[in-house]
Amino acid sequence: MQRYLKVLGLFWSAAIAAELEYRVNFLIATLSSLGSLAGSLFGLFLFYRTGYTFSGWSWEAALVVLGIFTLLQGFSATFLAPNLNRIVRHVQEGTLDFVLLKPIRSQFWLSTHTLSPWGLPDLVFGGIIIGYAGERLGIGIDDYMLSVVPLLFGLVILYSLWFMLGAMSIWFVKIYNVTEVLRGLLEAGRYPIAAYPSAYRFFFTFVMPVAFLTTVPAEAMLGRGQTSWLIGAAGLALVLFLFSTWFWRFALRFYTSASS
Repeated sequence: MQRYLKVLGLFWSAAIAAELEYRVNFLIATLSSLGSLAGSLFGLFLFYRTGYTFSGWSWEAALVVLGIFTLLQGFSATFLAPNLNRIVRHVQEGTLDFVLLKPIRSQFWLSTHTLSPWGLPDLVFGGIIIGYAGERLGIGIDDYMLSVVPLLFGLVILYSLWFMLGAMSIWFVKIYNVTEVLRGLLEAGRYPIAAYPSAYRFFFTFVMPVAFLTTVPAEAMLGRGQTSWLIGAAGLALVLFLFSTWFWRFALRFYTSASS
């Protein structure tokens, strides 16, 4: 573990040094995040401006969901997209050979080799929205701490889904469109799951587990989380992570080395 942490520190320090050569990108990323956030707030406002509310979700409670969704966007832009989208390029160019030869687990290397600080604005804005809504709702520090666990489960679920799609590039080299479909489906997480009809709720809970990414952590933060949902989130996160590990090893059996 100590060796992996040391390697992780080397990876990220080198990545930040390289990214900071283009500091104007941070301003562009901030403006882009502000524009996306403004659009999300406006879309939510259209529902609530006439006094309509999602069942059991006040304006401030819905803002908590939006804040968590924005945090997930920042996490994806900082850690997932810079790494997992490159799996396709490694397969296309044959550089995956060099990754597999390194004395470190290939899944770890591919998942953590770099990061992008341009996702930090989303992390900051998400925290601001949650803080504002929490102050209006009287959320205490204990409630925030309770939501950390299901939020971590949500991050594991998101990572596992994204990594498995990246692994599919071994069979289908041009997999970028599929990752965009995943992004589109995850956009549903910007609103509470109660905002959707029954059929969509079933789909976004048991088929594409969007509810576990935003709504379940939000309910825990609001003090109305259910133990069954927390257990379900933990089980799903564990199963998907283990399956992503197995799926990567299975996919490598079909990888044709660039040198063979």
